Amino acid sequence: SLERSTSLRVTYMRASLFIACYNDTLFPETGRAVTRLLERLGVELAFLPGQTCCGQMHANSGFRREAFSQAKRLIRLYANAESVVVPGSSCVSTMREQYPGIFEELGTEAERRELTAFLPRVYELSEFIIDRLKVEDVGAYFPHKVTYHASCHGLRGIHLGDRPFRLLSKVRGLEYVPLEHMERCCGFGGTFSVKNAEISQAMLTVKLHDILATKAQY
Repeated sequence: SLERSTSLRVTYMRASLFIACYNDTLFPETGRAVTRLLERLGVELAFLPGQTCCGQMHANSGFRREAFSQAKRLIRLYANAESVVVPGSSCVSTMREQYPGIFEELGTEAERRELTAFLPRVYELSEFIIDRLKVEDVGAYFPHKVTYHASCHGLRGIHLGDRPFRLLSKVRGLEYVPLEHMERCCGFGGTFSVKNAEISQAMLTVKLHDILATKAQY
């Protein structure tokens, strides 16, 4: 719940929301929850309905020209955005880690300049709240036992560090239970789960055992 305090505000700021394909398809409430949260914090949030995919699946599968096409479209769509907030570390990792190489290989000098101007304005959600808004306590109340799985892209790709834990530690009523072997992959890995389904399933089984051992409700 984020209804505890309506007085918590930050300095007025504009941002655009980019929703990962899997969130949009499987967990649409994610985008709505992020919108409620950031608007409570005083952010004027825009959603551009013309957004599509960041190109991660294409890049991971070797279709670099198709990924380049997606990347160019995304960058031009957000050319005027002050900040681009992404509630998904895999998309941010793709933009920061894969776009430069793709643009170096396939882009023009002008397109590389567009990329250079774009990347510093991209934030994963916890980065945006802590680094851009300078907020750790968002006024949340969630009286449940919770554990946290650090995604590979968040942990190793964009190095979120302790940001998620700093936010969780300020949630009133929340009991955080550490997840054993948190650094282990869940088996998803972009297209890995599609190309190596049996290995992915085995990795997921181990991760689920660790999660169930915490007896966390969420």
